[in-house]
Amino acid sequence: MRQEPEFFGEAELDLVYIAKKLREALPLEEAFGAHGIDYAIELDTYSGGLIFRAERTGAFFYVLPEKVEAAKEVLRGLGLKPYEIV
Repeated sequence: MRQEPEFFGEAELDLVYIAKKLREALPLEEAFGAHGIDYAIELDTYSGGLIFRAERTGAFFYVLPEKVEAAKEVLRGLGLKPYEIV
């Protein structure tokens, strides 16, 4: 379920997904809640576009390191690609 960052204390959280649209974020929030995965969301900017690069705003989903694999399975189940460091 969605938690405020303070809930996690000093724990380092791992980025698992960047929702570029609200229609991506809402089902993911519901699925994480249904699977008992605590997560935090932060609105931040990312670079997007192939020809015309632009700064865009997205919802960044973070989970505890021990929940990363479970979160990735939920993402794949929704047909979403988990965030990977390039």
